[in-house]
Amino acid sequence: MKHLLLVFCLFLNLASSCQSDGGSNNDETSNPEKVTYTVSNDVFANPERGFMHTWQVNSEGAAMTAASLNNLKKENVSLILRLYYLEKFKTTALSQTQLDLIKTDFTRLRESGLKCVLRFAYTDAQDGSDASVAIISGHLDQLKPILEENKDVIAFVQAGFIGAWGEWYYTTNQLTTPANKKIILDKLLETFPKEVKIQVRTPKIKQDYVATTTAIDASVGYGTSNTARLGFHNDCFMASVDDYGTYINVTAEKTYISNEALFVPTGGETCPPTDVPVASCSIAEKEMTMLKWTYLNLDYYGPVLQEWRNNNCFTDFERKLGYRLALATSSVKKEAALNGTLEFNALINNSGFAPVYNPKNAYLILRATVNGTVYKKKLSFDVRKVVPKVSYEIKESVSLSEIPAGTYELLLKIEDSSTKLSERPDYAIRLANTGLWETATGFNKLSQTVIIK
Repeated sequence: MKHLLLVFCLFLNLASSCQSDGGSNNDETSNPEKVTYTVSNDVFANPERGFMHTWQVNSEGAAMTAASLNNLKKENVSLILRLYYLEKFKTTALSQTQLDLIKTDFTRLRESGLKCVLRFAYTDAQDGSDASVAIISGHLDQLKPILEENKDVIAFVQAGFIGAWGEWYYTTNQLTTPANKKIILDKLLETFPKEVKIQVRTPKIKQDYVATTTAIDASVGYGTSNTARLGFHNDCFMASVDDYGTYINVTAEKTYISNEALFVPTGGETCPPTDVPVASCSIAEKEMTMLKWTYLNLDYYGPVLQEWRNNNCFTDFERKLGYRLALATSSVKKEAALNGTLEFNALINNSGFAPVYNPKNAYLILRATVNGTVYKKKLSFDVRKVVPKVSYEIKESVSLSEIPAGTYELLLKIEDSSTKLSERPDYAIRLANTGLWETATGFNKLSQTVIIK
């Protein structure tokens, strides 16, 4: 009987292989190759997140220098808060000198591969004066073309303009009445390009403006409506029970921000604590996780930051502020047909406190192993949806049209959505994996190859 089976198998081999597993194809080139990646513990910069410096400048002051901006890279800083005081212009239009200062700053930010969080104010004194609604509106009209031209290097905007430090308090022009707050928010949202998110000082400011205490969901949050553009900044983070009046109903409003911050950014700075101890590592970790903090001022408040350094959590916060994306696995077949498709699957995690907030373009890169020719294939993958603590699965069918036969290395690039920045590696997202990042290209190697034939 055994001899008959062997003869029968030999006969079948004329057309197909006879296998002991019931006839499944065991050709390894037809099965996806799975690669598992190692997570890196390195501290490195990524766009629009992390510890930042605050650089303020008075009216018609000095522009940022290229040297000072380039020095930030040594600190793994990719973001600054640029605070413009307009104290000379409380009753007049902005001068050309002031406008040129802002233009120069934006140009130098772009040249240095950095972005800013932007704020304007009229005074840095609690008893100082601000400007009228009419003056603020006129200044925003003057700024509008500059902001449109330079939206690519504006990470986020803090609403500003009102009161001391632009923090929407201590106004001398009744700017914090409900009517005036609405006028100014309307004007800010109209003036800044729709791609730019604007952070207000307290959750109640947004809740009053949108007339609801219900947090947005994905159906709204990934859009560009006014509701989807308003986030939060807190300049007395963990400094008292209610963060110096940031919250009214503390528990409910923190829950509201936590839910909103899946879609809009939170960030700011600490300040001297009152009736609470200096925030410990564990308290800070809990708060930044819940509120999804994406950036924090390095320059204030020093004793809080030193507490974290002394207790060995500062470096961990350097890693976790904002997003920290890492590949877990990827799989592709080793061979693909000319002008066919490539099935690309990957699992990606976010161990940071927050998601990515600004849209990016993601590409699967095929780079010829023979001559290094690069082919970019756009993915539908929306990196903003890789939220903290949830594994995100990428499943894409990638067209190989216009790519000649040959062997290709596969890489992943997540680049800035602006055409001005898309080819700049400084503005591409680096994955937190060992051995994947290419500094010169902004590509993340997948350790995968495919043969097109």
